[in-house]
Amino acid sequence: MIKCVSNKKVYPSEEIAEDALIDTWSRFEYPNGQGPIAVYRCEECGYYHFTSKGTLNQKLAKVIKEGKLARNREANHWENKLKRK
Repeated sequence: MIKCVSNKKVYPSEEIAEDALIDTWSRFEYPNGQGPIAVYRCEECGYYHFTSKGTLNQKLAKVIKEGKLARNREANHWENKLKRK
């Protein structure tokens, strides 16, 4: 497994990191101003990580605006509920 000196999870491409960012937002609800909002290429390892600084990732913003994030959260809620039974 690839590791970074930052100990952050690494993603091999920007696209994969953005998809993981959206998935993370689908699974967890972050209070305003907290949680990861974008991805960046690390100067240390050359891979991508999440960041809570900067502007909201465009792909994530689009998913939020189109209502897809809310649908994904609802799907995850029911999936988790059914797993517990």
